[in-house]
Amino acid sequence: MSYHLEGRLLEVCNCKVLCPCWIGEDPDNGTCDTIIAWRIDKGAVDGVDVSGNTIAAVAHVPGNILQGNWTAAIYVDDQASKAQEEALLKVYTGQAGGPVAELAKLIGQVVSVERAPIRFTVVGGKGELEIGKNYYAELEPYLGPSGGPTTLADTVFSTVPGAPVFVGKAPTYRSRNAALGIDLDIKNHNALQSTFAFDA
Repeated sequence: MSYHLEGRLLEVCNCKVLCPCWIGEDPDNGTCDTIIAWRIDKGAVDGVDVSGNTIAAVAHVPGNILQGNWTAAIYVDDQASKAQEEALLKVYTGQAGGPVAELAKLIGQVVSVERAPIRFTVVGGKGELEIGKNYYAELEPYLGPSGGPTTLADTVFSTVPGAPVFVGKAPTYRSRNAALGIDLDIKNHNALQSTFAFDA
């Protein structure tokens, strides 16, 4: 099995800015409730074109992120065809190997896999993520003295292995999933944006 995926990441969690998980420290609250969404702008999995789709994980991390044992709900863009959905799930459940498999192995239990409308937009450095009716976040990057985004690179943990991330905050972050024990409506917590290119 082989794949090539290029796209953008939006990630938000209930840690303060900046999330300590990325440097291998324990989350601010002892546990972490996060949404991670990968927008595939261009890509294929074993010849199946998956361009234009988004896949997201809503996850509860019970402690240090490197210890794994996450519980997660997986959401696939409801615009995806059945073949595209199956291809994306093979990659993001680790079956296809490569850099995404290293991330997938941190998930100990998947409580659900669902299709949902996913809105993923990035305009002028500001992002917006909405999954169905229960998940919504706005994301804004921090800017450096030159006006460019503040960047975090070469970290011990990453949801986009091999790529730097742009540090930001979420003016709004709402997430509700009873199976994961998540019920959040918070402001100005951690957010990250990035681009990625995955090959296997």
